[in-house]
Amino acid sequence: MDAAAEISQESGFTGESGAARIQERLQKRHQERIDDAERRKEAKESRSVAEEKGDYFFGTFNKERESIEDILSSCSGADRAVLTQKLEEATAKLLQLQKFLSDSTMFLKPYDLRQAQAALQKLQTSLTETREEGLPKKKFAFRTRTKAKDKSSAPEADTSPDAVTPAESGTSEVDGSAASVQCGISNMDNQCLTKTAEEIQKQDVLLSHLTNCKVHLFGAPSTLHLKHIDSCEILCGPVSSSVFIDQCKNSTLAFPCQQLRTHNTTDTQVYLHVTSRAIIEDCRGVSFAPFSWSYPTLEEDFAVSGLDQNLNNWSQVDDFNWLAAGTPSPNWTVIPEGDRRTSWDP
Repeated sequence: MDAAAEISQESGFTGESGAARIQERLQKRHQERIDDAERRKEAKESRSVAEEKGDYFFGTFNKERESIEDILSSCSGADRAVLTQKLEEATAKLLQLQKFLSDSTMFLKPYDLRQAQAALQKLQTSLTETREEGLPKKKFAFRTRTKAKDKSSAPEADTSPDAVTPAESGTSEVDGSAASVQCGISNMDNQCLTKTAEEIQKQDVLLSHLTNCKVHLFGAPSTLHLKHIDSCEILCGPVSSSVFIDQCKNSTLAFPCQQLRTHNTTDTQVYLHVTSRAIIEDCRGVSFAPFSWSYPTLEEDFAVSGLDQNLNNWSQVDDFNWLAAGTPSPNWTVIPEGDRRTSWDP
């Protein structure tokens, strides 16, 4: 029995009107078969594309990971100049690999993403250990210069607000990639603090244990580390590499940078210019808007930092605690335009 006869028998249609209805039913069935075949084809192609992307990702990721491991292995026994060059190369490659992972999260399975993140963390640990072994940190302290006639007197303990000692700095806690902090402010409450471009230009800067403070950092630091920040407003010029934030709450931050990594931070607004993708982990209530602080030498500081002013991924945020593809993380938001700061005057 053919399809038309089957439909005729099922429906009881007869005559010309029945024939027209039968033809309509036949066309509908045919179209449903075509649509179903198309859906199966698209699903198959989608799986194939995802598999191809995954294969490409892991092939590239593992190749770059092995390259970084080889560089770190070659550091053993190298003199200081060669070692410094190799560590800089490994650090640059690691930053590129972190960006490559961030850009690939949308098509990676949660398990694969966790494996890649673990591999990156292992590389970061190896890099830190190699740096600390080959280039041990120098002890440092910022002291007020004394007149020549005072040189014969016994040195007094430094009590200046900018003094930072290795015990206070907590650099290893902020991020293992910090080789040394060359400029900093620590243990201050209810203060308005400023660092000039001359003080911080191309320096590693640490701000730690600050409460209810306003901090203005002019110039272009190399890295910026924020640790234990509570109810502060911190504005910084272009940071040529990375900003690391840990244990920050109820604060407003503004800075341009190449990379942002934020840990253990709550209820904080970040006015950001970033040329890669921002990363948050173990955070809650963090919100983002484009960097909007301005001061007379900002253009010059951008030039010194080497950052691209035309590339800003301020709203591209990867949450390492949120792996649900296609569903926004509940741990961060975009600040509505009407609620964004437009004036930063004291």
